[in-house]
Amino acid sequence: MLIEVFKLKCLSLALWLLLGILCYSLLFPEFPLLFKSGDIMIGGAFSMHSQIDASSVTLSDAPDPLICTRVNFREFRFAQTMIFAIEEINKSSSLLPNISVGYKIFDSCGSTLPSTRAAMGLINGQEKTFGKSCSGQSTVHAIIGTSESSSTIVLSQISGIFQMPVISHFSTCACLSNRKEHPSFFRTIPSDYYQSRALAQLVKHFGWTWVGAVRSDNDYGNNGMATFIEAATQEGICVEYSEAIARTASKEQVERVVRVITRGTAKVLVAFLAQSEMDILLEEALRQNLTGLQWVGSESWITAQHLTTMKYSNILYGSIGFAIKKAKIAGLQEFLLQVHPSQDPQNHILKEFWEETFGCSFQSSLQGVKQCSGSERLRDIKNPFTDVSELRISNNVYKAVYAVAHAMHSMLKCGEKSEAVNMSCTWKSILPPKENVNFSLPSGERVYFDEKGDPAATYQLVNWQRNSAGDIVFVVVGSYDASLQNGKEFTMNGLNITWVTESFERPVSVCSESCPPGFRQAMIKGKPICCFSCIACTAGEISNSTKCSPCPLEYWSNEDHNKCVPKVIEFLSYEETMGALLAAFSLFGASLTLVVSFVFFWFRHTPLVKASNSELSFLLLLSLNLCFLCALTFIGQPTDWSCMLRHVAFGITFALCISCILTKTITVVIAFTAKRPANTVPQCSVSLQRMGVLGGTFLQVLVCAVWLTLAPPFPYNNTVYATERIVLECSLGSSIGFWVVLGYIGLLAILCLILAFLARKLPDNFNEAKFITFSMLIFSAVWVTFIPAYVSSPGKFTVAVEIFAILASSFGLLFCIFAPKCYILLLKPERNTKNHMMGREKHFH
Repeated sequence: MLIEVFKLKCLSLALWLLLGILCYSLLFPEFPLLFKSGDIMIGGAFSMHSQIDASSVTLSDAPDPLICTRVNFREFRFAQTMIFAIEEINKSSSLLPNISVGYKIFDSCGSTLPSTRAAMGLINGQEKTFGKSCSGQSTVHAIIGTSESSSTIVLSQISGIFQMPVISHFSTCACLSNRKEHPSFFRTIPSDYYQSRALAQLVKHFGWTWVGAVRSDNDYGNNGMATFIEAATQEGICVEYSEAIARTASKEQVERVVRVITRGTAKVLVAFLAQSEMDILLEEALRQNLTGLQWVGSESWITAQHLTTMKYSNILYGSIGFAIKKAKIAGLQEFLLQVHPSQDPQNHILKEFWEETFGCSFQSSLQGVKQCSGSERLRDIKNPFTDVSELRISNNVYKAVYAVAHAMHSMLKCGEKSEAVNMSCTWKSILPPKENVNFSLPSGERVYFDEKGDPAATYQLVNWQRNSAGDIVFVVVGSYDASLQNGKEFTMNGLNITWVTESFERPVSVCSESCPPGFRQAMIKGKPICCFSCIACTAGEISNSTKCSPCPLEYWSNEDHNKCVPKVIEFLSYEETMGALLAAFSLFGASLTLVVSFVFFWFRHTPLVKASNSELSFLLLLSLNLCFLCALTFIGQPTDWSCMLRHVAFGITFALCISCILTKTITVVIAFTAKRPANTVPQCSVSLQRMGVLGGTFLQVLVCAVWLTLAPPFPYNNTVYATERIVLECSLGSSIGFWVVLGYIGLLAILCLILAFLARKLPDNFNEAKFITFSMLIFSAVWVTFIPAYVSSPGKFTVAVEIFAILASSFGLLFCIFAPKCYILLLKPERNTKNHMMGREKHFH
């Protein structure tokens, strides 16, 4: 219920407002400035004056009528272009034949209140009517105008009540595309919805992420700038400030806006201004010496010829912006040059135009002002009225008139061609749907409207440059076509662009410089996203100037942090110092073992070698030689075969080695205990020794076979130890298998140590059990130390620790067991006798 009451109140308010407008229009009816009768009447509303002399208003006195002053030559050209198009249509034999087209053109003065009067004058006529009711047809059948979005909104809303079609040539506000609010509105200029996005793409194209903005404080500027800021934000562009200027703004307000622009750090200024506001801004910018900015303009002023004078050249030179496509209208210039007050001596606008053009007056009573003779020639004058080099908006007026004519032509087809016009048929409906308005101009240009009443959104990108004569010209350097998609709508044609900078190089307008490689952007609290600080990326990350991204697992960042490169693969190789030293010690140990083997073979018939159980000794030397050589399998790039070989070779060779020592220890114990009279245990036979060695080794072979079958070792890329490189190592496959192999070797070593320790004090000059005890102590110490070192060593040092343990234990066994024997064999041959071995040799002096 509350909503319904609110709706009724709003409707009542609207009606009272409309009534007030009607009353004002009845008190001060608007009269057309240009008029011609015809069968079909087309209305026009143009800002032929750009200034309003407003009088003070009191509550006791009736308001004075508005007085518009200062002829706007450009708008007057628009009005004359409309007349030219109508005259051209009247001469046509194919378009509206035998039908005369007339016109009623009013002055909107570039303001909403005069536009309201013009709308009422077009709809209601200029007679004062105080009757109780209104009846009859509207005085016009369609309206062309106005040039300002705010005025056009008023015009469209009033005429829309009566379903009167309005076709604007210059009103670009996107709000006018709303069919619910403006059901009978059309236009021949694209909506700012597209221009604002085109400007955002333009700014992005040149890399400007930090811009200032100034706009007209009206529907045109506010709606256009709001759309631009929205589109710019999506493109990653920040607006440092957004200021508004109204046509009626005070001097202080304009000064403040220019100060904001001057103090800003943005080097690019997006100006969404109508020409009147642009003139106000430039005057103050000139006073405050505002230079060095790259201006990006909207279609309203970017091709305004009067702004190219030397007065503003230092400010606007190099400006760039989108403009309506330039066209040529055949015969228009000759028509404009024929305009003269004598065409209608009673028409004051023609006289006023003539007086302002030539700086004279038709009133002889004015002192200090020359009198107009009427013989002055427009051909001798160069002003916005006579200049037809940039026919852009004028062409839109031309198209709007032809659109009305084609629409009316379609409506008049209800009768036969030979019959007279049936007026009841002619005025049955208003402007036909858009499907019926699709035609080509005499120049070949296609004209049509979409479902919102808008034309195709196409623009030319123009740049202010100087020609050879030093004059500023508008050079087309690109284009924008909203009908294209996927980033193709905005294109550059490759022409050189003139910039505002002294070096004529593209200006840089950013809040913060792009971060160098290896750094990312970090937001600054309280600042826009375009203002940031640069923070270095961590190792393993690359930057694209905005953020740091980690490289894939097997890649690492390069020095500049702008590219991911494959990680360095690390393993214990022969080329590095540690790998080469370990390989050298391994080969040295194998060579030394061969030398010992040669010495033992050379003295194989001597008592010492025989007492040492030569077969077990040679088998032990062979196993030690294999132990030294198996260390080499741990060096080099791990492969499937090398990973399996190194652990299996290590386990089996050491099992063979310790089995030989264990068998030798048992043999020593049995050999010494057999000399006792009470002992009846026979000496261990050779076959039993072989069985002992074979049995001890076979169990290890069995364990390794099970390990390789169930979970064999394999190459593994270790990325956990070092993030910047890959450590290529051998995974154990089954940790249980490895520790069982190592535990079995340890078990054999412990048994050997116990037996050797028990037999260490057996009587003899050469008791081998002592040396075995020492060797087992060293062996056990090495491998007990190896376990924590192996577990805690990182990367390739794990392999180095394992090789060191193999070599250290092998050297310990070789030196402790065979060094004393080689000493006697080579340096003390007199001790190499049976008696000396048995401790029976007598010493004499």
